[in-house]
Amino acid sequence: MLYIKGFDENLCCRGFQFEVGKTYHTGYTENLKLCSCTVFHFCKSIQQVHDYYDVRPDRNNRFCYVEALGEVVEDYDKCGSNKIKIVREIKGQELKQLLGLINGNTGLFNTGNRNTGDCNTGNRNTGDCNTGNCNTGNRNTGYRNTGNRNTGDCNTGNRNTGDCNTGYRNTGNCNTGDCNTGDCNTGDCNTGDWNQCDRSTGLFNTQERTITIFNKDSGLLFDEVRNTEWYWLLRDRPFVLTEWIEYTEEEKKESIIRQAIGGYLKKYSYKEACQNWWDSYSDEEKEYLAENIPNFDRKIFKEITGIDYGN
Repeated sequence: MLYIKGFDENLCCRGFQFEVGKTYHTGYTENLKLCSCTVFHFCKSIQQVHDYYDVRPDRNNRFCYVEALGEVVEDYDKCGSNKIKIVREIKGQELKQLLGLINGNTGLFNTGNRNTGDCNTGNRNTGDCNTGNCNTGNRNTGYRNTGNRNTGDCNTGNRNTGDCNTGYRNTGNCNTGDCNTGDCNTGDCNTGDWNQCDRSTGLFNTQERTITIFNKDSGLLFDEVRNTEWYWLLRDRPFVLTEWIEYTEEEKKESIIRQAIGGYLKKYSYKEACQNWWDSYSDEEKEYLAENIPNFDRKIFKEITGIDYGN
């Protein structure tokens, strides 16, 4: 296997002069460690070398294929050996190919075409790490985004899966607000369309509606509900639909497979999970919730959760 090693313009590395075709030994045979004089360093790819020797052409650094002839030690981004051979220098078109400076790319490590940013697999990106095309933002899989981490198209906001959004985290389209699944909203968290307020399921609304609790109007906006103690008590305990269960020592003795995997994933039905969640509260907490949640209705509560509570 051939590795890649970086050098300065004089083919020196850490003050040591190398020559193509020659073999070098550090003089150490035991206790080899990276970042020490016991090994010569190299990497598995030129992209990893870039972290230590800038690969941009204007920096005039040089790069060679090397063969490890001794023991190899490595971590996640670099390797080392006590004995290496400088096989040949990488230059010209071969170096451009490795750097992705082909097909009209001026950025580094691109597999797409005409990218000025780095690490793109799409085309005509000025941002970095895009798999889509024509992005000026970073890490987009969609097209023509100026924001970051979008999977949709034509977004200037970030983390949108919809299209043409200037807000953030929208799965709908053409939103200037955030977290909308509907379209053309300037407010936030709307599932409807063309709303200027927040959390609307309808069309062309400017005022947020109070929410229903137990099928009746509570008279409270959602943000008001979120500021109540009973709401946060409801959210305080985990609602678990799957749980990792460790096998007992006796169960492990019965099976080699059980010893190997250690446990299993237990799945609860929705109403089983409701019962476990409800059982995690004390009697006093249950009573507090029933008394303070607006419009508490034991029949509806049982219909949803399977739990019979209240008079």
